[in-house]
Amino acid sequence: TSAYSSPAKSLGDPGITPLSPSHIVKDSDAEDAVEQLFLVVVAIDFGTTSSGYAYSFTKEPECIHVMRRWEGGDPGVSNQKTPTTILLTPERKFHSFGYAARDFYHDLDPTESKHWLYFEKFKMKLHTTGNLTMETDLTAANGKKVKALEIFAYALQFFKEQALKELSDQGGSDFENTEVRWVITVPAIWKQPAKQFMRQAAYKAGMASPENPEQLIIALEPEAASIYCRKLRLHQMIDLSSRAPVNGYSPSDTIGTGFTQGKEHVRRNRQSRTFMVENVIGEIWSELEEGDRYIVVDSGGGTVDMTVHQIRLPEGHLKELYKATGGPYGSLGVDYEFEKLLCKIFGEDFIEQFKIKRPAAWVDLMIAFESRKRAAAPDRTNPLNITLPFSFIDYYKKFRGHSVEHALRKSNVDFVKWSSQGMLRMSPDAMNALFKPTIDQIVQHLSEVFDKPEVTNVKFLFLVGGFAESPLLQQAVQSAFGSRCRVIIPQDVGLTILKGAVLFGLDPAVIKVRRSPLTYGVGVLNRFVEGKHPPEKLLVKDGTRWCTDVFDKFISADQSVALGETVTRSYTPAKPSQLVIVINIYSSEQDNVSFITEPGVKKCGTLRLDLTGTDASVPSRREIKTLMQFGDTEIKAMAVDVATSKSVKVGIDFLNY
Repeated sequence: TSAYSSPAKSLGDPGITPLSPSHIVKDSDAEDAVEQLFLVVVAIDFGTTSSGYAYSFTKEPECIHVMRRWEGGDPGVSNQKTPTTILLTPERKFHSFGYAARDFYHDLDPTESKHWLYFEKFKMKLHTTGNLTMETDLTAANGKKVKALEIFAYALQFFKEQALKELSDQGGSDFENTEVRWVITVPAIWKQPAKQFMRQAAYKAGMASPENPEQLIIALEPEAASIYCRKLRLHQMIDLSSRAPVNGYSPSDTIGTGFTQGKEHVRRNRQSRTFMVENVIGEIWSELEEGDRYIVVDSGGGTVDMTVHQIRLPEGHLKELYKATGGPYGSLGVDYEFEKLLCKIFGEDFIEQFKIKRPAAWVDLMIAFESRKRAAAPDRTNPLNITLPFSFIDYYKKFRGHSVEHALRKSNVDFVKWSSQGMLRMSPDAMNALFKPTIDQIVQHLSEVFDKPEVTNVKFLFLVGGFAESPLLQQAVQSAFGSRCRVIIPQDVGLTILKGAVLFGLDPAVIKVRRSPLTYGVGVLNRFVEGKHPPEKLLVKDGTRWCTDVFDKFISADQSVALGETVTRSYTPAKPSQLVIVINIYSSEQDNVSFITEPGVKKCGTLRLDLTGTDASVPSRREIKTLMQFGDTEIKAMAVDVATSKSVKVGIDFLNY
C-alpha cells in the first residue's frame, strides 16, 4: 500500500459520520467571559538579534514603560534592547543573557571558553526547522547541542525575573507572577508549530500554565506594530513621502539627517523610559476612513513579515485582509553577505576554522560590523572602517603563512582595502552591495503583495522593526512604492512592536478578524457512493458500505475568521453501540482537501470521548457535537455528547503528533 495508507482501515476504528448539514454558530456567550484581572501587562519582544520588554499597569493604560537600561551597551548602537544571546556553563546551567553573556564569554580564556555554551541568533531555528518538535536541538558556538526548548525557556525565564524584579523595585513590594499578563511576540509567518513551541517554552519558564493559558497571549509582530501605529501622532513619525516639512525640517535635508534630528528631538523629550500613548486615534489615522487599507511591513533581524489591514469603524477595529506573508529577509542577510565577502578574501576554510577555534573573536568581529552596518546610508561618500580583532590577524598568519594585508592585495576585491590601523576599509558601494540582496528580496516580495487583488488601494505603508532604521531600506521602499501609498516610519521604530504588544495585552479584542493560516477538519466516514468515491476507500462494516478517511472541513486556509468564532458540526458514531468515540483533527496548507491521506495533511489533535457508564436510555442515533474555536493564535476543540452533556476539550497540538 502507499505511504498514505488508510488510517481508519488499519485502526479498525469504527469512527464517526456526519449527522447534520454543517452550520456555523456565532458563539456570543462563550464561557471565557470570566475575565481575569491582571495588575500589569508585560510584553516581551523576543527578537532574532535583540530582545526587550515593556509594561503597562492596567490602571493607567496610557503609560507604557520600556525596560530599564542594560549594562554594557555597544558603542554606536544605542537602543533599549539587549542582544538575544545566552550563555550556559559547561554543566549546561543558565549563566547569563544579553550583553552580560556576550562580554563574559568574550573575556574567558580560549582554553576555557570552548567548554562554555554560547548561543546567538537562535530564534531563526524555529522558522527554518520544518519538523519542529519538543526535541529539536540548537547548536552552541562550540558545536555542542542543547534542546531548543530549554534555551527558549531559560531566555523567557530571564525576562520574567528581570521584569518582576523591576516591578517589585518600583512598587516597593514583591510582585507576584499571578498579577501579570504576559504577551510574547512572534513573526506572523511562523508556522503553527513554532507558535505553539513558544507557548510551551513560556509554560516551562513558569509564566503561565496549561491550566491557566489566558495568562499568556502569543501576539503576531506586525499586528502589534499595527495597533501601535494607529495611535501615532504626526510628531511621532517620519513621513518619507511628504513634501511638507516634518518636525519643522524640510525634506530637502536628506532622509538621514531628518531622521537623526527627529531622534534628537525625541531623545530630548524623553529622558524617561515612559511613553505616553494618547488615548486618541492618531492624526494619520483620522485621515483613514471605513474600509481603508494599509500595509505593515515588519522588518527585523531574522524575518520580514507583512500584513494588510483594513479599518472597521466606528471603533477602528482591524481586519486582516491578506494573510501574513514574508520570509527570512531580515538584516541577518546582510551579516551573511559580509561573511561571504570575508570567505572570498580570506578563504572559506580559514573562516570556518576561525569561527570554531576563536568563537569569541568572531563574535567581536560581527559586533564591529554591526555598528558600521548602522552607519550605511544611500548618500554616504566616506569609507567605513571595520576593526579586525588581533586574534584574527594573528590566527590568519599562523593558518596561511602570510599576512592579512597580503590576502587583501591578492584577492581582487578592489573596494575593500587594508588600512594601516588594522582595519578593513570598505567603500560605501561595497557596504551597499552587502545590503542589496536582502533589500531586493523585500522589495520583490512587497511588489508581489501589492499585485494581489485584495491589496488594491493601499493608503499607507508603515515600515517598522529594527531593520526599518536602515536608511538604505527606507530609500528602497520609498522609491519603489512611494508613488502608490505614503510610506511612514514611526520614530522609535525598533520599539514599535514592543509597545503595540503591550496595547494588545491591555485589549486583545482590538484585532477582530484574522485569516486562517491552515485548513482544519476531522476524519470521518461517509456512506460509500459508487462512482464518486475511490474504490480503495471502501470499508464494509456490519453490512454498511462506508467511504473511509474523508476530510470533513471546518474552515479553509485563508478564510476570514472572527476572533472567538466557533464552528460546530454534529456527528454520530458509525456503529450505534460504540462507547469510546475518537475524533481526529487534521490540518493542511491546501484549500481543497478531500481525504486525510492526501500529502501535506497532518494530524494535530485527538478528542477522546468515553461514554461508558452513561445511561442506556440514550437515543439510537447519538449526537456528538464537535466545536472548534478559532481566532487567537491558539485553536481549541471540544466534543460534546448531546444526550448526557459529557464533554472533552483539547488544544490543537502541532508538536507531538
